[in-house]
Amino acid sequence: MAELRVALTFDAEHPSRRHCPPGNEERLLHSLAEAGARATFFLQGRWATAHPDLARAIAGGGHLVGNHSHYHASFPLLTPDGVRADLLQAHEAIALTTGADARPWFRFPFGDGEGDASIVSTLSSLGYRTIGWHVDPNDWDAARSPDDVEEAVVGGAMAHGDGAIVLLHAWPATTARALPRILRRLQAAQARLVTLDELLGL
Repeated sequence: MAELRVALTFDAEHPSRRHCPPGNEERLLHSLAEAGARATFFLQGRWATAHPDLARAIAGGGHLVGNHSHYHASFPLLTPDGVRADLLQAHEAIALTTGADARPWFRFPFGDGEGDASIVSTLSSLGYRTIGWHVDPNDWDAARSPDDVEEAVVGGAMAHGDGAIVLLHAWPATTARALPRILRRLQAAQARLVTLDELLGL
C-alpha cells in the first residue's frame, strides 16, 4: 500500500465569525491527544498574547508551531517595513508565550501574498518560508456543518494522496465537532498524521 501522509494544520487566530464557542481550542487538543496525533498550529501573535495558556498547551502537547502574522492583515496591503514589523512582532509574541521558535513556518493571513516575490523575499530574509494548503474545507463558514467539514477533509486528503496539507481553523465549533471523526477515518485509512517538519523533511 502506498504511503499516505496527511498534515493537519490549524490557524489559531482571533475569530471573525460567530460560531466560536469558548473552549474550542481545548477540545481540538483533547481530540488530537486521544488519537495520538500531532498537528501544526499557525499562531497569530496577538492571539498568543491574549491566550498564553492555550499557546503553551499547543507547544507543550508536541504540536509544531508556526507564525500566522501579528495583526492578521493582508500582507500585500502593508509596506515592506510593515511586513517586517508585523512578522517580527508575531515571532516575539509566539516565542514569549510558547518558548518555541516558529521559524521557518509561516502562513499568510487569507493566503494573500503567496505570489508576491518581494514579500516572500522579506520572509525568507527573516528565516521563514510560506506554507499554503491542498485541502480547504471552508470551516470558517458558519453555513458549513460538521459533516460538510469532515467529508471535505477526508475526501480531499484521500483524493490528493500522499503529502496532503489540510487547512483548518482553531476557533469554529464545526471543526471541533468534526475533528474526532476526521481523525478516526484517516487513521482507519492507514494515513499517517504528521507535522510539517516531518512532511517536508525539515
